[in-house]
Amino acid sequence: RRSTLSMRDTAYPLLITTIIKMNKVTLLVALCYCLISAESFQIQQSSSSIKNRREILQKIAAATLLFPANALAEPSPQAQSIPTNQAATSAGRRGCKTDTNPSRTVVTCTEETRKFNADGRLSSVSATANGVSTSAVKNPSRFSPPWSYLTETSDSKVAWNSLVKAVSAVDGGVEIVELTDEYLHAVVPTEFPAGLTYDDIEFILRPDDNIVLYRSVSRTSVFVYPLTQPVSDKNSNLKRLEKIRDKLGWGLMGQAQTGSERI
Repeated sequence: RRSTLSMRDTAYPLLITTIIKMNKVTLLVALCYCLISAESFQIQQSSSSIKNRREILQKIAAATLLFPANALAEPSPQAQSIPTNQAATSAGRRGCKTDTNPSRTVVTCTEETRKFNADGRLSSVSATANGVSTSAVKNPSRFSPPWSYLTETSDSKVAWNSLVKAVSAVDGGVEIVELTDEYLHAVVPTEFPAGLTYDDIEFILRPDDNIVLYRSVSRTSVFVYPLTQPVSDKNSNLKRLEKIRDKLGWGLMGQAQTGSERI
């Protein structure tokens, strides 16, 4: 108790004298450090204390998102295109630009849709991105199984027309940017974290197998120090896809993806 009071008596006055020099995000990071330091003095070193401190980190990192002017600002003119082998926050992604400051990193990647794949397949989903794909077989937390349209019809053309209508109606901001007899690419403003860029939604028809493959991924990921996973999209990509499938009444060819529990 005595050591805790001593730390507070010295740390808090120092924090107050520097408040006017800090912006909101910097101040929040400083408060985070003080709270965690105080917690370490009060809680015994055990697995439960480590879990407690981790929860504090997560809550304060989430609170950072309450300051969109700083934490989720549009990439600055100084945004850099950083090779994926040099930036952990864009590992496994392509065509990325990174905007970073001491409190957060924003990564936007625009070369992951099918037209950038020589094999014509849908891309997987990196652990540094939010979304799901039928191609993410090596990343279970981002994998979702194909849809079967046989619950509606055995005619692939009828099924495809139904899908196009369902996608067009799923969100007021959706825009179909490419449409053929077997491929659909639409974009929709990212729902969460709000104020970012777009989610790319893609579908491929496989009439020989009576199934549809898909991918829905947010172009932009936000990393708030000290977390190494992107701030969650609150499963908005997955929920949007499920809304489309529910409207169609189509079947799921495997175990349903339950989504992420990250903040």
